[in-house]
Amino acid sequence: MFSKSMEIPSSAQALPGRDEKMQLNPVHYVHGRSMVEPFPQNMEQVIFGLGCFWGAEKKFWNLEGVYTTAVGYAAGHTLNPSYEEVCTGMTGHNEVVLVVYDPAVVSLQILLKVFWESHDPTQGMRQGNDQGTQYRSGIYYSNESQHQQAVSSMNDYQVNLSAQGLSMITTEIQAAGEFYYAEDYHQQYLAKNPSGYCGLGGTGVLSS
Repeated sequence: MFSKSMEIPSSAQALPGRDEKMQLNPVHYVHGRSMVEPFPQNMEQVIFGLGCFWGAEKKFWNLEGVYTTAVGYAAGHTLNPSYEEVCTGMTGHNEVVLVVYDPAVVSLQILLKVFWESHDPTQGMRQGNDQGTQYRSGIYYSNESQHQQAVSSMNDYQVNLSAQGLSMITTEIQAAGEFYYAEDYHQQYLAKNPSGYCGLGGTGVLSS
C-alpha cells in the first residue's frame, strides 16, 4: 500500500475513492476556530503543497492575519481519498495545507514568502527524504489575482535561487480544485505531537 510512484497517474489510472467525505472535528486544535466553511466573508483561501503537510501547516497557523488552517489532499483525481491511498501515489493528490486568511491583515505576498523559504521548490516529486508525488511543491490559487502574484513571486525567487547556483523551480501553479480534508489525527499534528516528525527544510535563499 505504501509503495511510491514518481509519476502522477491519469484519471483513468487513479484509484476511484468513495462518495463519503472524511469525518473530522472541525475545531482547530491550536486556536479553536473552525477549519470548515462557512468562513467570515472577508477571508480568502489559498492552498500550498510544500512537502509533508504536518510541518507545512505549522508554518502558517500562527501568522497574524491567518484565520485558520487545515491539512488535506488536492490536485489529484481520487474522490475523498484516505492517507494510505494518497501514499501509494495512485490518487494524483498532493499533501497540502489550506490557508484561510484576511487580506487586509496579511498579504498573499507574505504567505508566498513563507512558502518559498520553508522548503526546496526545485526537488520535483520529493522534499528531502520524503519521496513521492504527494510531496511535490504546489500553489493552488482561488482567483486570478492570486494566480498572477504566484507566478510573479516564482519568477522573482528563481532569480534569487539561480544567483546561488540552485536548480530550476518545479512548483506547479494551478487553480485550486476540490480540497479533501485529511484524517483528524493529521490536523495540527505537530501541536498535538510537539516532537513529531518534520522533514521540511528551506534552501537558505531568501524570497524578495
